[in-house]
Amino acid sequence: MAEWFLFLPQVRLDIPAIVERAHVAEASGFDGIAFIDHLEAPGTSGQSIWEAMAVATWVAANTDRLRIGHLVLCDAFRHPAVLAKQAVTLAAASGGRFELGLGSGSWPQEFTRFGLPDADDAAARVARLGTTLALLKQYWSDGELAQQPAPAQPIPLVLGGTGKKMMELVRSHADWWNIPSHQLDRLPALLPTVGSARASLQQMVGFVGRGVDRQTVTDVSTRRFGHLGDGLVCGDAPELVDHFGRLSEQGVERFYVWFADFAAPDTLSEFAETVIAYK
Repeated sequence: MAEWFLFLPQVRLDIPAIVERAHVAEASGFDGIAFIDHLEAPGTSGQSIWEAMAVATWVAANTDRLRIGHLVLCDAFRHPAVLAKQAVTLAAASGGRFELGLGSGSWPQEFTRFGLPDADDAAARVARLGTTLALLKQYWSDGELAQQPAPAQPIPLVLGGTGKKMMELVRSHADWWNIPSHQLDRLPALLPTVGSARASLQQMVGFVGRGVDRQTVTDVSTRRFGHLGDGLVCGDAPELVDHFGRLSEQGVERFYVWFADFAAPDTLSEFAETVIAYK
């Protein structure tokens, strides 16, 4: 059975609105929630964005069951020793509900703006991520670099991407491998190479709910997120059941659903009732 996460970029939403959506997602049957990690809102100059670990901690404190994570935390923003300590703390505070999603950085413009290293060197950023992953294992072990307290249980690790070096990191470290939706055609070839990692997919959805005009949903979703190409799918409940069912048959075990209407509470409830709960 597939797992369902609400993907909720903490942009254009105040904190109470984020908590409200988390409450609705939890009550409706979503398994988890995931945020983004940026110093500025990608591609939307001037929009506000909340810090990733703080917002995840607040949502964890205001929910009981949802797993909490990110797609993904940026490796360059936190020293590995600090990240290790944050992850263990949030995992303990949430009763083991925290998952560590980690990436090398997908928005070079913010690296340049805020003076972070390797803005124009993707290979160096991936190499640094590999170093961080190796250090996390040491911080969470019983060796010379071990931190206290150690994790009470393993903290699931989510990595994404399809590059050669990233796939090596997936095989060596990941519990979940997130494939970009615009590269879904590579899933049959790549899935057998990810070792024990399970496959997830982030999917932007324009949900045509009951009594909602299809053309309006399609037009608004396309205007906002049409640049995602195959990353955006618009449809009503039966069409989305079919869409996600076919992806499950290809081996995708988790869906991060990103709603084009910024996850309006009524949309979350109806999607969960008609798509997630479909038997």
